[in-house]
Amino acid sequence: MKIAVLVSGGVDSSVALALCVEKWGKDNIEAFYLKIWLEDELSYLGQCPWQDDLFYVESVCKQFDVKLNIMPLQREYFDKVVNYTIREIKAGRTPNPDIFCNQAIKFGAFISKLAQEFSYKFDYVATGHYAQIEYINNLNLLKCSKDSVKDQTYFLAYLNQEQLSKVMFPIGHLTKFQVRELAKQYDLPNMSRKDSQGICFLGKLKFSDFIESYLGRNQGDLIEFETNKKLGEHNGFWFYTIGQRKAIGLSQGPWYVVAKDSEKNIVYISCKDNKDNLYKNNLIISSLNWLNPLIKQDIEQNIDQVFDVKLRHSPKSYKAKLHKISDDKYKIDLDENDRSIAPGQFAVIYYKDYCVLSGIIN
Repeated sequence: MKIAVLVSGGVDSSVALALCVEKWGKDNIEAFYLKIWLEDELSYLGQCPWQDDLFYVESVCKQFDVKLNIMPLQREYFDKVVNYTIREIKAGRTPNPDIFCNQAIKFGAFISKLAQEFSYKFDYVATGHYAQIEYINNLNLLKCSKDSVKDQTYFLAYLNQEQLSKVMFPIGHLTKFQVRELAKQYDLPNMSRKDSQGICFLGKLKFSDFIESYLGRNQGDLIEFETNKKLGEHNGFWFYTIGQRKAIGLSQGPWYVVAKDSEKNIVYISCKDNKDNLYKNNLIISSLNWLNPLIKQDIEQNIDQVFDVKLRHSPKSYKAKLHKISDDKYKIDLDENDRSIAPGQFAVIYYKDYCVLSGIIN
């Protein structure tokens, strides 16, 4: 069995590589580092950590005597992820670049390039994601990892059946603590390295700086939601998302962003005494991705099932019921209110620890 292991320089992917070598032997394993950083476009904003990442990748591959391939995917990443991010922000919506990085790049463009550029076929692509795959009823089901805090199924829930059939997650059955312990046992050079945070192509750069580099600044009004009274000004609605309470810069708060008008460049805010304006217990999703079509049949047959729903990458989930509006649109009723339901973000629906559906919040 030939396995392509995606490595990033972090502990998780390094332990995944070690486990693959241990199980299938180094001759059946090749490592791949995806070059997606935007160093030329964004270098003036600050230092990207890709040199450090590559140092650790090379060190780990050398330790296990595994061939390392560096695959450039900057153009694909810009076309499919960066452009999407900018487009959604300009429309006043809240994008999720990490979901599209997995769907379009790591398990999209990368797998396509493997087929095109290598004379032999890799049977699987392995990564250091905290998730599991189980084959049940002729379906490859995406299942939550053993670590509820580190679980990354939310970011993987836009993969299709073909993609899920080609991936494996060697550390999905482990907790983060166990992965760290394995890193020590393998004496990995990055065993004490901290986990990376933020969007993968930005590294240590601030997301607000990235937005400003593409969209600039455009002064607009901060309007109180209840009174329609102007309370201040901002540098562009694209710097704000629904539920945000930081960087508003007004006294007598905290203040929360409750709505945006992208055409008039207005950000509507509400103070702590009226924060109930933020809370909703229902939402509509579209652009659906069914990970388990069997559940779709149950819903359409009006079987009254309760699901778990995540509205962001977090251990927090809600109990919910689904109601079909059309073939590509569902209404979700939550069992409690959520403060930050933002259009453009993703909702992921679970049933018994399995991802069954994902969609974009309208």
